[in-house]
Amino acid sequence: MPASSPVQALEGAGLVVLAGPPLAVLEGLPGVADARRTGTLPADATITDVASTKARIVAGAGELGLPFVGGHPMAGRELAGVDAADGELFVGRPWVIVRTPESRAADVARVEGLARAVGAQPVEMAAGAHDRAVAAISHLPLVLAAALTESVAGAADWALARDLAATGWASATRLARGDVGMGAGILATNAPAVTARLRDLRAAIDTWLEALDVAEPDADSLRDRLAAAKAALAPSDAPRR
Repeated sequence: MPASSPVQALEGAGLVVLAGPPLAVLEGLPGVADARRTGTLPADATITDVASTKARIVAGAGELGLPFVGGHPMAGRELAGVDAADGELFVGRPWVIVRTPESRAADVARVEGLARAVGAQPVEMAAGAHDRAVAAISHLPLVLAAALTESVAGAADWALARDLAATGWASATRLARGDVGMGAGILATNAPAVTARLRDLRAAIDTWLEALDVAEPDADSLRDRLAAAKAALAPSDAPRR
């Protein structure tokens, strides 16, 4: 029987999983704290989340005195809704666990058990380290996909280019097709780390411009650079989904 309200959903719960965009998780924390204070949520209940950023969320939980354990399963799709559900989504994937000063050993163990129950592999990290890492491999690609779309979709020859587009374009723009509320919340709560990565990317693009914006681009140098980029990616770096 589904709960009629968030408060009812918390009544007597042993495990609370805040599942939503980062900003929604932040907005939900005070309600969880109120339910715990009034006894609606048992004092020994475990509280975790599955949002894509961690530092602001664990800090917010700490300010409320919650025995919180941050969580982030490193698996996802750009699709949304029940029809996009995948029972194998978490199998073999890392599930980041962020221990806080308020975390209790039993809570950490319960979140680890949740991760293992769906086939994921628990990995403990500090919140800042997590946010810097995902800024590189998840959040920067989101901005890049959006920027690529912005730079191409409005061009005069877009109609022709769109008709010719194949898997390369689809792969490069996949993240731009995702939930915009989720994406905005991710970027808003991890802006410093994403900004640092964007500056690194801009520097790399500038050197590509220097190599290509000449009368006779050096094909050998371009080949060497592409080969170096390819070599930097181990076979295991290929995305599973």
